[in-house]
Order: sequence, then C-alpha cells, then structure tokens
Amino acid sequence: MVFSYHVIVNETTPQDSYRDRLLAELDRSEALRARVVEDAGFAERRAGLRAWQSERLAHTHADLLESRRFHDAAHFFLTELYGPADMNRHINDVRRIVPVMAATLPDAGLATVAHAVELNALSESLDGAMVEALGEGPMNLTDAVYGAAYRLVGRAEDRERQIDLIALLGGALDKLTHQRFIGAALKIMRKPAQVAGLGDLQGFLERGYAAFGAMRGGAAEFVSIVVARERAISAALFSGDDGALSRPPD
Repeated sequence: MVFSYHVIVNETTPQDSYRDRLLAELDRSEALRARVVEDAGFAERRAGLRAWQSERLAHTHADLLESRRFHDAAHFFLTELYGPADMNRHINDVRRIVPVMAATLPDAGLATVAHAVELNALSESLDGAMVEALGEGPMNLTDAVYGAAYRLVGRAEDRERQIDLIALLGGALDKLTHQRFIGAALKIMRKPAQVAGLGDLQGFLERGYAAFGAMRGGAAEFVSIVVARERAISAALFSGDDGALSRPPD
C-alpha cells in the first residue's frame, strides 16, 4: 500500500480556514488509520516503530527532559508528538463540536488544534510508509535499519513539513498561554468535548496549555532547540549518516 500526503501551506488563515483545515485533516487521519484497525500485523509493526521513535526522541532531548525550565514542555512534546491518540475516532461528533470550539477559543486555540491534527495525519502517513519500507516480520530496529528505511521512503518535503508543524504547534501553544481568559474558555469546553467523545482532544489542549504556561520566559528558545535538532537529524539521515540518531546533540 502506498501512503500519500498533500500538505496545506497557508499559515496566515482566518478562523474559518482553521476550522475547515481541522475537519479536512480529521477526515484524512481517519482514512490513514483505517489500516491500523483492519490489519493486526501492520498495527503491531507500527506500534514497534513508534516505540523505537519515542525512545530515540527521549534520548535526543534528554537534557530538555532533565531541565527544570523545559521539562513539562519537553514531556508534552515527546509523549504527544503525534497528537491526541484517538482524536479521529468520531468524525460526526467532531463536526458537531468544532463550531463550539470556533466560537469559544481564540485563533491561537483553534490553530493549535489544526496544527496538532495535521501533524497527527502527516505522522500517520509517514509512519505507515516506514512500516511498508521495513517490510514484514519482527521490528528489529537499529540506527542503520531505520536510516535505510527513512531514505527509501524519501518524501523530504513531508519530513520538512512535519518539523515545521512542530514549530507551528509550539508557537500556537505559546500564544495560547498569553491569551487572557483562555483557562476559563478551556474549562467551558471541557464538558461539551467529553459529551462529544473528544476528551482526548480537550485533554491535549489543557496539557499543552499547562506545560507551556509553566515555562518561564516563553517557548521560543525551547521550540528552536527541538526544531534545530530534528532538522539536523533529518538532513543527516538523508545524507546517509545514521549515527546522528544516537549521537548527543551539539
């Protein structure tokens, strides 16, 4: 199976466009995740890939996890990098709750959700392609095996977009923490989100708000560190330097 993904590139969009993007990306995520539900072998290999990637991220950014200032934000990114786990299970419920989100949350809040859902869909697509490239059988991953599959998949523009979305998501979350009354707005959203089956999505927003709100001095430095490291690793992999996956960051 060939996984494809076409990015949406306009970042200076009004709230209506964020809403439309959110709905489109939820549909895309649901379609991409269908194979996870239908193919147990594929789902198992995908879980193995994601576990390995999670360990790699924790190793690369271990200093941020150990930092008093950056720990909460680092933990949030490294545990929820792919977005809320089940945000795309109930598309009809999502469609009912999006108008409430658009009416309640500021642009930064809706942008946060839109970027998170797009990141979720793009990561799902890229991970599916990696599972295909790695082939059948046990997921015995090493730096060299992972790097070879990474280059076989290619899709450098999508990899770049994936990292761009990390930066956009971090920026949106940072803006969210500076919005007056956003804490109250998130509380207002909690019950409707739970009723609609979107507790995971609501929890994602609340955890992100709390993690970034606890970071003194804003998120710009944290986001720039993460993005610079991930760009360097991606470039190294495409150039054949698989050791970048396990080397300590500069």
